[in-house]
Amino acid sequence: MRPLTEQEIRTAFVNCTKGEAKRLSIPRDLADRPWDDLDFLGWRDPQAPERAYLVTTLDGRPKALQLRCPSPASWQVRRGMCSICLTSHTGGVSLMVAPKARQAGQQGNSVGTYVCSDLACSLYVRGKKDAGADGRIQESLTLEEKVARTVANVAAFFAKVTG
Repeated sequence: MRPLTEQEIRTAFVNCTKGEAKRLSIPRDLADRPWDDLDFLGWRDPQAPERAYLVTTLDGRPKALQLRCPSPASWQVRRGMCSICLTSHTGGVSLMVAPKARQAGQQGNSVGTYVCSDLACSLYVRGKKDAGADGRIQESLTLEEKVARTVANVAAFFAKVTG
């Protein structure tokens, strides 16, 4: 993924108002992110931990989603698998819900998927971040094929939100 500026990120949101996009917390360390290893940029809002954001490039342009991710109660901590990168974690996968774009979202419609709680899917796929014992399933796919699958899964989630 190519490095993005704060302004590019703010204008890329498809499921929130311009005012909401203007007020949300953008990471201050954009220049330090491992852009070459990212298929998408994702982060949790440090000021509102139940909010997360996901930015990717679709059709050559940045697109972004605002997500809600309720924190699980302690009795809900169990092993789960990320629908984006297929990494398993104990307590490290969250149901993230995106309001649908346009009028459907204004009417309260949303789409959800299970995603790594830290939104570091790209780093887990590349082996740059460890998910612990049995975190990554053994596959015969090449790294390029795993990356392509991750990118396709992100694009499919965006299609559900914008469709």
